[in-house]
Amino acid sequence: MMGSRVCVLGFLLLIIFGILELDAVYGYRPPPRRTFFVPDADNPGSPQQVHISQVGEDRMRISWITKKSTAAEVTYGLSPAANTSSAKGITSSYSFLFYKSNHIHHAVIGPLNPNTVYYYRLGDPSSSKTFSFKTTPSKLPIKFAVIGDIGQTEITKSILDNVAKSNYDMLLLPGDLSYADLHQTLWDNFGRLVEALASKRPWMVTQGNHEVEKILLLHSKRFTAYNARWRMPFEESGSDSNLYYSFNVAGVHVLMLASYADFESSSPQYKWLQNDLRKLNRKITPWLLAVIHAPWYNSNKAHPHDHESVNMKKAMEELLYKSRVDIVFAGHVHAYERFTRVYKDKPDDCGPVYITIGGGGNREGLATQFKEPKPSISMFREASFGYGAFQVFNASHALWTWHKNGNDANEISDSAWLNSLSSNRTCKK
Repeated sequence: MMGSRVCVLGFLLLIIFGILELDAVYGYRPPPRRTFFVPDADNPGSPQQVHISQVGEDRMRISWITKKSTAAEVTYGLSPAANTSSAKGITSSYSFLFYKSNHIHHAVIGPLNPNTVYYYRLGDPSSSKTFSFKTTPSKLPIKFAVIGDIGQTEITKSILDNVAKSNYDMLLLPGDLSYADLHQTLWDNFGRLVEALASKRPWMVTQGNHEVEKILLLHSKRFTAYNARWRMPFEESGSDSNLYYSFNVAGVHVLMLASYADFESSSPQYKWLQNDLRKLNRKITPWLLAVIHAPWYNSNKAHPHDHESVNMKKAMEELLYKSRVDIVFAGHVHAYERFTRVYKDKPDDCGPVYITIGGGGNREGLATQFKEPKPSISMFREASFGYGAFQVFNASHALWTWHKNGNDANEISDSAWLNSLSSNRTCKK
């Protein structure tokens, strides 16, 4: 009986991984890249996989994992002693087939001062080193790092090293984090890989197709690992799901949308988005960004007709257009492409700029084939690994740059100055 179950499991996994690798079959990508392995902690009580995410405008969620059961407690302060204040959190774990996670801890600390370095220790002070992070500014300017489809390869490591040097305030990630693809220990390795960055600046993420991790009959629940490990501040924005939420930071309102949750006009996500946009005050947040996984605009031959792209666009494009969203960031396609302001496939000065940034270093490689001729609405495109930087200087002006990762170098290959739609009198609602 056990042998037959293993055979069935193996067969299903082959089918699933075959689906995940369809792009490679069609010749869009080079061979997979090598995984960059990070050693596990020797001390079972030592916190690892530490990452932070913003909760409201003056609080931070600290998330970490320990092998043995320890208190979900954070001590923190303005000095390396990190002992001025403390906060208790929650601990959970999850199972996935034969895998049982270690202890996953989440604790929210604050209120915190803006643009300030805080020091913190986790769980048992005798087992925890001192970490530090810098809070985001309360007003403009602010700098975002934007990176999609990260994975955990040697190229990922190189790109993250470049991001670390960029002096960013917050990182936005439009899905496809670890590329664990059912192999749960790779989630642990990913957490250790990004800790050096994600423990120092808030990482705000949404999910992609590689986070689904559903196996027919064997594990029917979707996003198990993602929801357990990467808890985002969805409750604070009135969302009922960790898969979609919004937040304010400095003078920017950010929508983190779910390509892989229901998005039709009758869905909870659509109704939540309507309500969230209805409450916006562009005098307080003059910039409005949206982050999705599957791009609505794409001239690459990879993923040309995905349901999550085509039908989410049909359902939500008008809503984002009427709300004057400035930029929509997407991943999924492993290449870079920047479109002009567009609405319903035509240039429109009051539409969002659509930018695809799916070249974060993942094992599947680049999507190297673009459709020809290039559409007139596509301003720049190239099959490159890298990350983006979005610097918002004031209520009306921002600079976008694409940092191409060529031979581990950090080369700006595309840039564009943008004006907020809230400052454009012809686009006033």
